Amino acid sequence: MDKLLKGMPWWVKWVAIPVIALVIFGGLIASLVAVVVGLLFKVIVFAILVGALVFVVKRVGSSKSSNRRDW
Repeated sequence: MDKLLKGMPWWVKWVAIPVIALVIFGGLIASLVAVVVGLLFKVIVFAILVGALVFVVKRVGSSKSSNRRDW
């Protein structure tokens, strides 16, 4: 492979070959990026929901415990 590319101009190695690879594998790369972004979004939503649940439970728990002290 090195001998094959040695005689080629720089633009073939650094422009043409990557463009051909993007054209051929572009759909695969795009779908992988979409899966990663979707998974990251779901993880962030999960973390926000768990944090909100913990906040609500602590808030409700602290208000009930303060009401019990009043009795």
